[in-house]
Amino acid sequence: MFRPGVHRGWRRSAGAWGCAAWGYPGGSCGTTPGGGGRGPVGGDLLGREPTARAVGAPVVAATARLFSAQGHPLLLLARRLERLEALGLPEALCRKVDVTDRPAVDSAVREAEERYGPVDLLVNNAGAMLLGRIADQPVDEWERMLDINVKGLLYATRAVLPGMVDRGAGTIVNIGSVAGRKTFPNHAAYVGTKFAVHSMSENLREEVAATGVRVVTVAPGAVETELLSHTSDERIKSDYQAWKESAGGALDPDEVAAAIAYAYGRPRHVTVREIVLAATGQEA
Repeated sequence: MFRPGVHRGWRRSAGAWGCAAWGYPGGSCGTTPGGGGRGPVGGDLLGREPTARAVGAPVVAATARLFSAQGHPLLLLARRLERLEALGLPEALCRKVDVTDRPAVDSAVREAEERYGPVDLLVNNAGAMLLGRIADQPVDEWERMLDINVKGLLYATRAVLPGMVDRGAGTIVNIGSVAGRKTFPNHAAYVGTKFAVHSMSENLREEVAATGVRVVTVAPGAVETELLSHTSDERIKSDYQAWKESAGGALDPDEVAAAIAYAYGRPRHVTVREIVLAATGQEA
């Protein structure tokens, strides 16, 4: 999800817009909001949604609703446009885009910036979680996760980072995972992509710290989404569901959205480097 910046005349009310791999905060889907502009939002709240999501479409929806309620215009990107339009947000530019298509991501960002001004927030939430054992998991599932979870994040980041550096302001929120901090059974390839998200985020934060750009990692545990449905091994899916239930359930997507908003809402001179959250009953 992308959210426009709060400077250079693009401030309306709260003043921001963003993109969330699915979208930019602000405006109804496919329409141009009248007057002014706002701050940025983010890649997954900046505006992109690939084949699947690390935390899933419900997190994108929750984040988009929260930022929209605060008055931010949004850029929302997804392969399934009807999901974005169904949100019915008052100022959201919705576009059918696969996060693995770099030219399409770049084009959507440029279109949103022409309407709303510079991106101030990118939320990289797009991701795929395909569980399996390395010995027998289909290799195309590894490739799919690498394309979405790693390369897709880099594509969206590259689309907004040069402008943020030039302006000396902006926030990138990357959605990682508890699985980007520790290992889990049947998660080897997925864990590899999430460790990559965490390490790239910290390295990027170091690269741009002196420029005024903030980089934040939000690492949820299990979240109530449809993400698990993309796993092809039925036994693994059944075991995962049983594990989640044994922990007393998973996080509500609204709780992840609130963590994103908290990090973004800190004063510009403060960077919340990482937020790790999970259901209290989740031991791992």
